[in-house]
Amino acid sequence: MPNKNSTLGVKFSVIFCAFLALSVLVGWAPLTLLWLYLALSTVTFINYALDKSAAKHGRRRTPESQLHLLSLIGGWPGAAIAQSILRHKSVKKEFQVMFGVTVIMNCAVLGWLMFSETGTHFISTVVGG
Repeated sequence: MPNKNSTLGVKFSVIFCAFLALSVLVGWAPLTLLWLYLALSTVTFINYALDKSAAKHGRRRTPESQLHLLSLIGGWPGAAIAQSILRHKSVKKEFQVMFGVTVIMNCAVLGWLMFSETGTHFISTVVGG
């Protein structure tokens, strides 16, 4: 059974993705950004699944730094869902602290991109919004 924190992570991920979708609908964010988060979340979930399988079968593991990097660049919703569904990396305190830092950093950058003049200019230049 998933622990309370991982269930909270799934709820936060769903709320975040709904907010991002709404942001696209009202014109605060380009559709490309939503697709990027969904793609990165899928890649991150798959990395968690592969690491869980490797742990079970004694194979080479995915470095934690790689899992954190994927979360930092936008795959954290997929990581939170993987932690809950797969029950992988959801209890290790040190990992969870760093995961929380990656989520906060990613959301802060996204907030800057969406709600500051320089951020919106940057995202329209790079992503085309």
